[in-house]
Amino acid sequence: MSLSKQHELHGRRFSRNLGVGLTLAALVAIFFGMSVVKVTRGDFQMQPTEVQNGN
Repeated sequence: MSLSKQHELHGRRFSRNLGVGLTLAALVAIFFGMSVVKVTRGDFQMQPTEVQNGN
């Protein structure tokens, strides 16, 4: 049992932070999944780097 009662503002702030955190995690998961699919399908091609011969 806590010594002081938690204000309702803290509960609302926690739920808002939780929602933002879950949304951010979902976006990261979507971008990661899209990257994995793009690499495994073979659409991803490494661009050849240009070799400079010093001229």
